Amino acid sequence: MLNKKYTNKLCEVMDKNNVDAMIIGPSVDLEFLTGFNPHICERFQAFFILSNGECFHISPQLYLEEAEKCLDSRTEIFMWRDSDIFLDAIRVASQKYHLNGKTIAINNAIRGIDLIDIKEILNAKFINGHDILENLRIIKDKDEIKKLREAAKIADEVMGETIDYISPGMKEGDIKKKIEELFMQKGAEELAFKPGVISGPNSSKPHYNKDLRTIEEKDIIILDIGCKYKGYCSDISRTIFVGGITDEEKKVYDIILRANEAGEKMAKQGVIAEDLDKASRDIIESEGYGQYFLNRTGHGIGITVHEAPYIRTGNKQRLEKGMAFSVEPGIYMQNKFGMRIEDIVVVGADGPEVLNNFTKEIIVIK
Repeated sequence: MLNKKYTNKLCEVMDKNNVDAMIIGPSVDLEFLTGFNPHICERFQAFFILSNGECFHISPQLYLEEAEKCLDSRTEIFMWRDSDIFLDAIRVASQKYHLNGKTIAINNAIRGIDLIDIKEILNAKFINGHDILENLRIIKDKDEIKKLREAAKIADEVMGETIDYISPGMKEGDIKKKIEELFMQKGAEELAFKPGVISGPNSSKPHYNKDLRTIEEKDIIILDIGCKYKGYCSDISRTIFVGGITDEEKKVYDIILRANEAGEKMAKQGVIAEDLDKASRDIIESEGYGQYFLNRTGHGIGITVHEAPYIRTGNKQRLEKGMAFSVEPGIYMQNKFGMRIEDIVVVGADGPEVLNNFTKEIIVIK
């Protein structure tokens, strides 16, 4: 069924930005607006919503029953068979809804090759609608924040039990499997992303995603984990030490911790996103490690693990009550080691609310 609150808001935003229609392929965007998120395959299907509130759906015959069950009765469905060409359905629908000559935004689930074909039969101006859809859900209401809190709580618990589980001799993959098991045991509906278990020299690669290295008697491990709870994501990172910690490692960890805390304190209404990024970045740069801070300070979170607002240099967006995002400064030195500390923060009426409560004190596994 259509989420009337957000579809009405979307139509208002489209009208304000002179967008006549939006094409939304199978994605979290579609699920957020309609509750419908069909399996993705090579067959074209998409939901079309016009700025006047009219909507229709292009559906392969294989998905027709699901579409009819999930979509609002006022959503007209144009079905095409495997023996047909999906462009024929779009041609009929676009003629009925007068889309020729219009400005049409698309979301990031529409394939480039399909758009090229659509342009051959539909004379319209196509624009990127990703930002419109992300900003539609950038402010979380009380119920959404409640779900984010619960997802964060589960992630905190899994972080603690994972650390208790780790010992030298395990492979990164063994720890990943344990993380997945723990999330399912604690009521998560699924993982928000593939867990990161980033050890030793791999720790200088912020998004390392392999899992073959064996944990050594003296080691560094970045744990980056998150789950989904009732459709909302969590994301937490901690850096832990196996067998001991050197003076240099302690120094770098302390710098990152101060950068993390400085960023979190800035998560207030009216603060500009790039100024929050600067609060964390200035600490790392002042200590001479600026060239090793490779990533933005944070990303928004909600029904996806990465969404607006983006806490980065150049983003002039002002933070508002209800925005939720990560604060995750890091230092990554090639051929040496890397470290990261990450929490999720919500901008509240009285200041920042840090959703993750797992300790940020140095943890050494003996």
